[in-house]
Amino acid sequence: MSWIELSLDTTNEGVDWVCTLVAQTIDIDDIYITEYTQVNQEGIQPDSWAFTINLYLADDVHLRTSIDKIFQLLSPLERTGIATAIRTNIVEDKLTNVEKLNPVIHQIGQRFVVLAPHIPYQPETTDEVILRLNKSFSFGSGFHPATILSLKLIERYILPGMNTLDLGSGSGILSVAMAKLGATVLALDNDIVAVQATQDAVMLNQVEQQVTVQAGSLGSGSDLGHWMNEAIIDDVPTIQPTKSFDLIVANILARVHVALADDFQSALRQTDAHKGLLIASGFTVDHEENVATAFTNAGFEFVDCERLNEWVAFVYNLL
Repeated sequence: MSWIELSLDTTNEGVDWVCTLVAQTIDIDDIYITEYTQVNQEGIQPDSWAFTINLYLADDVHLRTSIDKIFQLLSPLERTGIATAIRTNIVEDKLTNVEKLNPVIHQIGQRFVVLAPHIPYQPETTDEVILRLNKSFSFGSGFHPATILSLKLIERYILPGMNTLDLGSGSGILSVAMAKLGATVLALDNDIVAVQATQDAVMLNQVEQQVTVQAGSLGSGSDLGHWMNEAIIDDVPTIQPTKSFDLIVANILARVHVALADDFQSALRQTDAHKGLLIASGFTVDHEENVATAFTNAGFEFVDCERLNEWVAFVYNLL
């Protein structure tokens, strides 16, 4: 049968945006992500693009409607410089054996390596931590700068035995990373797709003894509606902040950080070993002052920061 192939090149952050935006339009198995390899006339690969994404649509009665919807959803990515214009082609077959021909092996920080489920990989050192992820419509592929920054800070601050919260767990990549470093994790999200994606990641990485996946939010987060998407969970359960976590990681929007600053403070505990830590990411330099002010006003003290392009991630602890 014939397929309509839509393809576009993206930056690192574009991968998560494309997958999330087309979630209601296309099957996850019809999305193919490969490393960008095109070169210009001088033989130099442009710096802007990191990946090429191919989407496949069946040539049926719904084709025109689906194409129009995808173009409408993804056109803002081109305007903001996150992706190229969509290219359209008619093909007889989808890409085959993509992962074998051009596997994406994504190394983050000193220890983390992000892989698709079935890519063979031989660790280079005994310290490497392998994170395997299925394709997902939820944020957290490991390509987005906010996820990269979160993983770098998790690598730096997680200690074995910590009781942690992953708020807005998305794909589950941060929950799995903390568990593989020896933490116990409560993974929370108010998105149906994200809850399932996190559960899949936990099972795939065999850390189900350390990670509890739950639909819900922290404190007043339940009153904010859906943070990112359309697949909201009705009557989002609330986890009351009761000074039970040693560390919270939240890779979420800036406005949600501001709204939940007091809840973060109330959910963290201090022990003789260390103060409660908050790793906050998911926002750009345009919002960092508002986030920092909210945390300071809530009784936090600045500890650390990581930056990548315009993206920022903070570490704060309790005063």
